[in-house]
Amino acid sequence: MAVSSTLLTMVGIDLAAMALLVFGVYFPRHQRSDLVVAFLGVNVGVLGVASVLATSEIGVGLGMGLFGVLSIIRLRSSEISQREVAYYFAALAIGLICGISGSPLTAGAVVALIVAVLAAADGMYSRHTQETLLVDHAYTDRLSLEDRVAELTGAEVLGLDVLRLDFVNDTTLVNARLRRHELVVRNTPVGVS
Repeated sequence: MAVSSTLLTMVGIDLAAMALLVFGVYFPRHQRSDLVVAFLGVNVGVLGVASVLATSEIGVGLGMGLFGVLSIIRLRSSEISQREVAYYFAALAIGLICGISGSPLTAGAVVALIVAVLAAADGMYSRHTQETLLVDHAYTDRLSLEDRVAELTGAEVLGLDVLRLDFVNDTTLVNARLRRHELVVRNTPVGVS
């Protein structure tokens, strides 16, 4: 069986989009090499399956079913954020689009849109984080707890959810939504105080 030039073009679009998404957007910002492998593996797997299904009689319907099943799988191996779930979904979508589309122009435009939107959204909120912290006192006063979390993290507290208040061990387990401030580097000449 000869490989068509359209299929090779679609594979090229897929690989270029994933390289940009994973190595240009995701990894420089989040530094999780374990998820780089997962994103690429999921993408190439879906691309392969979708490409084969696109050439068979049952193609698109089964491909969409596969996409639906893959998108609802709960990722249990390690804790991942909602941001990383979005990258998984993008990897799935890019693989499926490139695997079943017959038009490189349409696929390229849709894939470019996915990568651009994810890059913009992730960059826009890069200073916003969510962390679970075990604070060194059992705080019953919310304002005091917010002040302590701000002091510990050096970030603006956007919201707090107390997960556990432990009076025996004198600790508070809190889920904090934070906005990190830009670091200001002051250039002070050596020897000047």
